[in-house]
This record gives sequence, structure tokens and C-alpha cells, in this order.
Amino acid sequence: MYEVRFHGRGGQGAVTAANILAIAAVKQGFYSQSFPYFGVERRGAPVQAFTRIDDKRIDLRMNVYEPDAVVVLDPTLMSVIDVTQGLKEGGIIIINTAKKPEELGFSGYKVATVNATEIAIEHRLGSQAAPIVNTAILGAYSKAVGNVKIEHVLEAIRENAPAKKEENAKAAEAAYEKTVLGW
Repeated sequence: MYEVRFHGRGGQGAVTAANILAIAAVKQGFYSQSFPYFGVERRGAPVQAFTRIDDKRIDLRMNVYEPDAVVVLDPTLMSVIDVTQGLKEGGIIIINTAKKPEELGFSGYKVATVNATEIAIEHRLGSQAAPIVNTAILGAYSKAVGNVKIEHVLEAIRENAPAKKEENAKAAEAAYEKTVLGW
């Protein structure tokens, strides 16, 4: 089973990203589940969401405590939350940042970066002040992890994005191309 934990802030689309990833995995022939974990439910508050992917039925019904991959939609969270908590050794961290993976100082993990904020703004997703980066980060996930192919991610986005379906798909494609792998 492959487990993913998303870290974002309320309003950035972390829960939607987890759901779309699960749908894309099903389109590829996997079983999957996704679910959120909310602390204080308000815009800007830290949010976690989870996705599980497996080739057999998933019966677990609990949070993901030892993920294989962590996806960080808002890099400012890394100063207040240990996003690597429980991450398996050699696991993958995908971060929305303009920095290169080696600039982040993580050791024992694979790190991939993409400037999903810039991509979201270019595709008019959200606003300049509050871009919605969730679909762009899914393009980065597809490139970095590789277990869910980009064509399935794009199909799931086009069918399930709450708005601007084509712009969201194009943002995911752009992020897939621009993701920098640190390994």
C-alpha cells in the first residue's frame, strides 16, 4: 500500500487534491481512498488530507501515520509543522517552492520541488493573493512518485475539478514538466 499525506492551509485545495489523486488511481486500476483531517476549520488554518493507493481492497479506516510521500502545498507550514513526521526513510517530499531540492536541507528523503504558486497564478487559479495550487501539485506528484500516471491525473482533474477544469489540467501538465527531482 502506498500512503500519501498532504499538508496545506484551508482554501488551498489539499482535500480536493487528495480526492483527485484517489480518483486518478482508480482510473489507473488501483483501489484507493482519500479523506481529510481538519483542526480548526477556517481559511488559512493548517489542513491535512490523506490518500491510500493499493492493488487490493483497502480496509484501513484511520489517518496515515507513516506515509510513503508527503505533499506540501504551502512551504510556510514547514516552519510550524514537522512535515516529515512519520515519513518512511527514503520517502518522497514534494514541496511547492521556487527553491531547488538541495536548498531545503532534508536528508534521508527524496525531495522534489515545483513552483506551483507561480503556475497557479499563470493559469488564473484562485487569485494573486491566494492562488489555488492543488492541481499543479498533483502534476508534480505524478512526476516525482510515478505510481499514478499524468494522463490519469489529467482525466481525473478534467472530470472532478470544481471549476476551471481545463486551466487546472494545464496547470498540472505545466507542473509535471517543471518539477525538479532531487535524486
